[in-house]
Amino acid sequence: MNASWTKYLPAFIRQKLEGRHSLQNIIGNSGWLFADRLFRSGAGFFVNIWITRYLGPEQFGMLSYAMAFAALFSPLVSLGLNDIIVRDIVHDPSCTDETLGSALAITMTGGVLSFAAAIGSATILLKSDSQINWLVGIIAAGAFFQPFNVIECWFNSQVQGRYIVFAKNIAFIVSSAIKIALILNGATMITFAWVATIEVALCAFGMIVVFQSKGRPISSLRVTLKRSTSLLKDSWPLALSLLGTIIYQRIDQVMLGDMVGNREVGIYSVAVRLSEVWVFIPSVVYWSVFPSIIKARQISDELFYERLQKYYNLVALLAYAIAIPITICSQWLVDSLFGEAYSRAGSMVAWLIWGHLFMSLEMASCAFLAAMKWYKIYFISFISGCIVNVGLCYILLPRYGGMGAVIASLAAYWVAGHGYCFLFRPTFKTGHMITKAMIYPKIW
Repeated sequence: MNASWTKYLPAFIRQKLEGRHSLQNIIGNSGWLFADRLFRSGAGFFVNIWITRYLGPEQFGMLSYAMAFAALFSPLVSLGLNDIIVRDIVHDPSCTDETLGSALAITMTGGVLSFAAAIGSATILLKSDSQINWLVGIIAAGAFFQPFNVIECWFNSQVQGRYIVFAKNIAFIVSSAIKIALILNGATMITFAWVATIEVALCAFGMIVVFQSKGRPISSLRVTLKRSTSLLKDSWPLALSLLGTIIYQRIDQVMLGDMVGNREVGIYSVAVRLSEVWVFIPSVVYWSVFPSIIKARQISDELFYERLQKYYNLVALLAYAIAIPITICSQWLVDSLFGEAYSRAGSMVAWLIWGHLFMSLEMASCAFLAAMKWYKIYFISFISGCIVNVGLCYILLPRYGGMGAVIASLAAYWVAGHGYCFLFRPTFKTGHMITKAMIYPKIW
């Protein structure tokens, strides 16, 4: 067997994996990525709890509002290129340097546009609050470093996530240490925004280092007009879809701040963090499975749909394993971790955690749409979720506050992850597959 880690497994599992080198690589890569996300999400979660309690609902709400506002413009950086980059490298490894170089040039341009758009919008829309303007500007500056995330796509295409783990963990440990030092020294709210940008910069530097350590210097990447045009042509529906995703995932916090107040944003943001801390699990599975889904599509429809159903089943099962216990313990978790000031978030968590099921299946269905190159449907699915979220927020927030945002988010997640399937005849089959996964997620 190629993978040395399998010797630590029980004999009956080793027998099932014997000779299945592709599956071994997927499981091994998932293990690395899972350990990385578990460490960063777990340790980061507790550091964020400390920050949340330290700042209190009002200031934490203001910081969350600024982060959500800046996030609305982040799709201008990646432009939905990640899946396209992985797909093209898997299809034609000889185009790697040209694909990565052109993608890097595109995303660098997008980073400048993202920062300018965030600053301009904040100046026009938030001119009455200079402190939030500063917070938005500092956080949005991370857009100058995010383009180097295209390097991660190469490691994902090679199913070698462990190298990215090292880079991200070092950046995370340094930024977490800074945050703890700031709390202990009574730092102001704005310093925490600076640390968020510093972490993005450190992560970019680390990825450059590990990329070059694999014998792939940045200077070897090439930018061509033909490849850049091809990438943009394929990615624009994904870019618009990503924009729709960010809007329906973050617009509720922005609208809540504008319509109710920063304190309510702070309480609701606690519910969001408790619900989203688990997102790394379907993300790890996605980037480990996606290359095999692409390859299965090239072999046969039968293999493609077989793997796709197993993928849907797996993410649904994992989502249930998280949602059920969190629903039962939600109030106790909020009171124990965040304190009485955030107590109202308990009931919000009990409902919002079920959005994780739809988010997981949404991510899985993205693999299907990307493999089929149905990017327009991809776009419509997320825009539909965005419209549902904004519409329901406008109706529900003035009356129900944070709980109204929970209802709007759940409806939007379902539309973007499952409901859209029944709007188009070609996606009926995958819609029924997702339904089957939600009802009976059999993985063996």
